[in-house]
Amino acid sequence: MSSSIAQTSAGVRTGLYIGGAERFTDDVLQIADPGKPGVIVGEAAAASPADVADAVAAASAAFASWSALSAAERADAMAAAIAGIADERDTDAAVLSQENGKIRFEGWVDALVFEIRWNLALMLKDEVEKGHTLPVIPGAIPVTTEVAYQPLGVVTIIVPFNWPIAILGAALPHALLAGNTAIVKPPPSAPLATTRVVQRIAEKLPPGVLNVVTGRDENMAELIQSPDVAKVCFTGSVNGGKRIMQMAAQTLTRVTLELGGNDAAVFLEDAILDDTHLDRLYAAIYDTTGQICMNAKRVFVHRSRLDEVVAGLEARLEKVVIGYGLDEGTTMGPLHQPAQKAFVQEIIQEAKDAGADVREYGTLPGGELAGGNFLRPAIVVDPDPSLRVVTQEQFGPVIPIIPFDSEEEAVALANDTWGGLCGSVWTASPESAQRVGSQLVCGYVWVNDHGATRLDLRAPFGGMKQSGFGREQGIEGVRAFQDTRSIATIDPEALAAMAH
Repeated sequence: MSSSIAQTSAGVRTGLYIGGAERFTDDVLQIADPGKPGVIVGEAAAASPADVADAVAAASAAFASWSALSAAERADAMAAAIAGIADERDTDAAVLSQENGKIRFEGWVDALVFEIRWNLALMLKDEVEKGHTLPVIPGAIPVTTEVAYQPLGVVTIIVPFNWPIAILGAALPHALLAGNTAIVKPPPSAPLATTRVVQRIAEKLPPGVLNVVTGRDENMAELIQSPDVAKVCFTGSVNGGKRIMQMAAQTLTRVTLELGGNDAAVFLEDAILDDTHLDRLYAAIYDTTGQICMNAKRVFVHRSRLDEVVAGLEARLEKVVIGYGLDEGTTMGPLHQPAQKAFVQEIIQEAKDAGADVREYGTLPGGELAGGNFLRPAIVVDPDPSLRVVTQEQFGPVIPIIPFDSEEEAVALANDTWGGLCGSVWTASPESAQRVGSQLVCGYVWVNDHGATRLDLRAPFGGMKQSGFGREQGIEGVRAFQDTRSIATIDPEALAAMAH
């Protein structure tokens, strides 16, 4: 086990990892257990501005030698660094469950997806340096131009609390493979498991190539605004993305933003509503207690099938076991923070006050869990479209189910939102799926499925509208961490021919 994982009276303790060395701080973040009021899961080092500056300096110093390697050499080093990462997955999952609130299995999958994404990125090594040549055009352009790619420099990757390790895997390996060095900033409310994983990898890479910094946001400005930081990759809320963009504007630091969503799941008249498809829908809504940006947030159903969809979800919600993430049999854990619990309660109450058909399920836990961030999951049938449960990202275990009468109406309703992250079309007809799916204004569309666990981890991923911009994963995700360079060579014969 890495030296960074020390057990304290408060549980797990993690440090900073900067320039190949672990660093503990007097100031620490105390990480609360969202399921057990007053319980501290562990402590994470809280970086000072000087620590952050040291991390930037370490990553900057390591860039020249790391970027000088070929993509194949970097891939070899990265493959060696990830080897054995699964040995501590059970512990990583348990730590993540306690600090995040998610059930243990989801914590395990969180770490697994990171490893899968890392290895898929390494499969792109032969494409990283593949440029192209623009030939001479006789009589018009007397040059041959080589178009190539080069790394940016130091990149900062900021991940959220909900799937922090998995989400890191959508950007970090691509950034490193492209030849950049990196600083990872885990979420301040749930940094422990992510720090564990990143440090174990960083210890096997050259010093400074990979660094991890935890702490309070107010001390982190240089991760975004240092002139030595070339790019920031941020996953989080729309408001968080706006703050990052404002900060980055001061130094013209480029950004990729993967922000919130208000995803529409559209069930056409011929949708297949067997157990398999209804199980998929349930997971798409309620995985991670609804706290996933690409979860379904609005379900639009052809009016003739509304009762079937509602009944299918009800049958599954009646079996929900709300409880502690590490407890056997728990199917839904708490929300991550009290403020989010309060917001979801507020929008559910607003729907009730407006006379909407709100149905809640499950039993809240008692004992030491009483007062934790638990909520009963809910559905809201045919609500007024102006209610916040429809217009805002709930990020909790509640879903509006809204009928429509025509395909055109469904598309218009689905697109009538600020977000454009993901969407889905549910139909027995491949033609209908393509026709409707191609009209949804979002970055990623599923057919007869929806949700984070169903993402093709090879494909470019990112949002439209206020769900952000830029793409992660795939070769497009590598290119997001590269600049394009053109080198033009004059062809004397072509030039001479033009002179005549």
